[in-house]
Amino acid sequence: MANSGIQLLGFFLSLIGIVGLIIGTVLPQWKMSAYIGDNIITAVAMYQGLWMSCAFQSTGQLQCKIYDSILQLDSSLQATRALMIVGIIVSIAGLGVACMGMKCTTCAGSDKLRKSRIAMTGGIILLVGGLCAIVACSWFAHNVIRAFYNPYTPVNTKFEFGAAIFIAWGGSLLDVLGGAMLAASCPRKKHVSKYPTMGSSRSGPPSSTKEYV
Repeated sequence: MANSGIQLLGFFLSLIGIVGLIIGTVLPQWKMSAYIGDNIITAVAMYQGLWMSCAFQSTGQLQCKIYDSILQLDSSLQATRALMIVGIIVSIAGLGVACMGMKCTTCAGSDKLRKSRIAMTGGIILLVGGLCAIVACSWFAHNVIRAFYNPYTPVNTKFEFGAAIFIAWGGSLLDVLGGAMLAASCPRKKHVSKYPTMGSSRSGPPSSTKEYV
C-alpha cells in the first residue's frame, strides 16, 4: 500500500512539474531589464524569453515580437530552446510509461513485478527529462549572470532573472523528484535459497529399525 502511495505522489509531482515546464517555456519573462545606475527611472520594461521579446509600458500596454529568424539567435538561446523541448517531450513520454506500470492501473497485465519495473523505467525517463530542463535553465542563468557582471555591457542592456525561469526551475525539480519516487518504487525480488533449510533436511520418513537378539 505504501509503494502505491509513493507511485501516486511521484506521478502527480511529475505531472505538476511538466505543466510548470510548459508554462515556463512559453512565457517571455526569462530575463527582464535590470534597474541599476541611470536606468532606475524608465517608462518601458523589457522582457526576453525563448520565443519572443516583450516591452511593457507604464501605460499598461504589452507589446511582444516573436523572433524573426532562428539562425540570427544566439547559440546559447538555441541550445536552451532545444533542451527545454527535449525535456518536455521526454518527460511526457516517461509519464506515460510510468502510468502503465502503476499499481492503480490495469495496463501491462496483473504481474506486479513487471508493472513495478515498467513504473521504474518511466521514472528513469522522467529523471532524464527533468535533468535536461535543469541544464537548460542553469545554462541560461549562467549567461545572464555573466552578461550582468561584464563591465563592457551597457547599463541599459543589462538583464536579470525573470519569473519564467523560476517557474521552469521549479517544474524541472518537481519532475526530477517525481521521477526519483517512481524509480525507487520497484520492489526487490525475494531471494529464494537453493538449499533446503536445516529443519527440512532433518525431517524425513522415520527409519525402520530392526532389533537383533
